[in-house]
Amino acid sequence: MTEKAIQIMLVDDHLLFREGISSLLQRDERFEILSEADDGASALEIIKKAVPDVVLMDVKMPNMNGIEATREMLATYPDLKVVMITASEKDEDLFEAVKAGAQGYILKTVTDSKYMRDAICSVAKGDAIIPPAMVPRLLNEFASLSEDAPTEILSKDEKKVEQNEVAKSREVEDAEISLLTPRESEVLELVAQGLSNKEIAGKLIISINTVRSHLRFILDKLHMNNRVQAALWYQKKK
Repeated sequence: MTEKAIQIMLVDDHLLFREGISSLLQRDERFEILSEADDGASALEIIKKAVPDVVLMDVKMPNMNGIEATREMLATYPDLKVVMITASEKDEDLFEAVKAGAQGYILKTVTDSKYMRDAICSVAKGDAIIPPAMVPRLLNEFASLSEDAPTEILSKDEKKVEQNEVAKSREVEDAEISLLTPRESEVLELVAQGLSNKEIAGKLIISINTVRSHLRFILDKLHMNNRVQAALWYQKKK
């Protein structure tokens, strides 16, 4: 039995790039080009008519950029998978894309078409794709958030309120992690190490479908959009 083709929406303001990606993917029976848009605002209108499995989204576009569009799409379609395909290697773009809920980040400088096609398939199955060279920068950026917070001169009462809020936040985080079963904690630890669903399944001697089920429960319990956010959260907790 042939698997259903992965339906793709292409969002990029450069027509030649869209045509090139469309031609590449249409030669692979695993994919079907469902729709195209030339900016984020248009994409939000088009997706109302037909929701794809995966959106390939450019970051820099007129009218509405890819990060804003991703944030709005996932607010309405939380199961949607978004992959940023961009020329930008800026740390802030990568970090904002992850915070918006993007499941993958592929650079336009990639010349290996098989890598891109396999990466899209992996994201469709629930994996996350981040260029290996960018992972340390992403983790460092996430870890330094609290260090970069502006310092202010606070009164004693304000300091007390701030300390209480920090304590409550930590209590919430501890409560969230305690909701995870021992097996879910194991899966999350391996996700944070960068392992794919297949690798996690092999290491824990369980099926890939079981790994996916654990991940769904983990994301629900932690109120997160994707495995990248969960992995970064776990790294910060360590």
